[in-house]
Amino acid sequence: MDTKLTLKLNQSIIEKAKEYAKENKTSISSLVENYLSQITQEKKSDNNISPLVKSLSGIIDLPEEFDHKKGYADYLTNKY
Repeated sequence: MDTKLTLKLNQSIIEKAKEYAKENKTSISSLVENYLSQITQEKKSDNNISPLVKSLSGIIDLPEEFDHKKGYADYLTNKY
C-alpha cells in the first residue's frame, strides 16, 4: 500500500532531482523510496564472506609505506 509523504527540500535540490529522474526515466518518489529502502536494510556483508576468507584476513603484515602496485609489477616482471 502506497502512502503519501510530504517533504520540505531546497528548491535547487528539487530541480536537480527532477532532472535526474527524467534522465533516468523514473520518478522522484521511486528515487526516495529506493534510497530509503537501501539505507534501512539490514547489513548482510558479513554473510557474504566465506570462512576461508575470514581465516586468511589479517595474515600478512605489510609496512605502511608498501606500494602494492609496484610489488605486483615486480612480481609480473619476474614471472615473465
